[in-house]
Amino acid sequence: MKENIYLVGAGLTRFGEWWDKSLRQLIDEAIGSAIRSSNIDAREIDLVIVANMLAEITNNQATLGSLTSSLLPGRPAAMRVEAACGSGAVALHTATAFLESGRARTVLVVGAEKMTDVSNDIVSQALMGAADAELDLPSGLTFPGIFGLIASRYMYEFGLTREELSIVSAVHHRNAMQNPFAQFRVELTPEAVSKSTLVSDPLRLLDCSPISDGAAACILSTKHKSALKLVASQIASDTPSITQRATITSFPATREAFTKALGEASLERKDILVAETHDCFSIAAIINMEDLGFAERGEGVRVYKDLYEKRAPLFVNMGGGLKACGHPVAATGIKQLIDAGKHLTSAKARFGVTHNFGGAGTTCGIHILENTAV
Repeated sequence: MKENIYLVGAGLTRFGEWWDKSLRQLIDEAIGSAIRSSNIDAREIDLVIVANMLAEITNNQATLGSLTSSLLPGRPAAMRVEAACGSGAVALHTATAFLESGRARTVLVVGAEKMTDVSNDIVSQALMGAADAELDLPSGLTFPGIFGLIASRYMYEFGLTREELSIVSAVHHRNAMQNPFAQFRVELTPEAVSKSTLVSDPLRLLDCSPISDGAAACILSTKHKSALKLVASQIASDTPSITQRATITSFPATREAFTKALGEASLERKDILVAETHDCFSIAAIINMEDLGFAERGEGVRVYKDLYEKRAPLFVNMGGGLKACGHPVAATGIKQLIDAGKHLTSAKARFGVTHNFGGAGTTCGIHILENTAV
């Protein structure tokens, strides 16, 4: 990167169903925690970037940039960005551009969603804004349907079994047991996942990330320092419809963004020991392991088998991932960076990667964080 950018503050709400809190309150809570953890004066924040996908539909609220700025002294300049479930990563990427250019020295990045105030049907329809309105919507597809197709094809091509797929959620739920911010702090067996309600064959209810409320905020700075330094920020895009892709069992945007990020940081894949990946559905988690280079094509489940047996040399989704920690869409990418920082510190590891995408791998953001204390 052109400048040294440090993660100097981080704040989260617990992810879950917050019937007694508004979107504004969730944002305010995450911001307050981030500022308190940073030990900087809130008046030093030059810019606010807010990630959000759904607020117009779920909360009848747009203009989230100015709303968030109004919660801070001095009301700094603010903007909102949207890239579906990848909004958080794109907000972080936007922040790094401002910091590298020198137009800002300290940036507050916030991601938030309040999804439970409307029916599941409305949320499902709204989330399909991340697909192609002309090529996907007329067929009646939802994202469980899209990833059900991906899972079916993957099983056909590589022989993945239902029992193997169930290991993914079991790993993530076990990890979430140690995360006080997780929506589901309950352990699952693979057998329980396999027996849960069928949603979109072969995917079952416990293969799917939930509808969640929550907010995440971080403060990035070139002025203030910490032990956690951002060493790469890259994004890549693909077609919104899976009907226009050569394959649906790999997400090229992940591969492209990660390759560029490793180059930017002058690292190799083997240098990465902590990974926060976008496990919106359990099949995505397996494909992510392959696209990020931790497994060969068709062998991603081997990583999860090793994780389940506690013999993998890799820390993956230690906070529970989207499946168990929860998935308040635009907050996810920012929460991932916060979790990566926590686990780099606790594991005394040097490099971690966060992987956040929107749609079915349509927009992918990759960030690499370095623990300079190691």
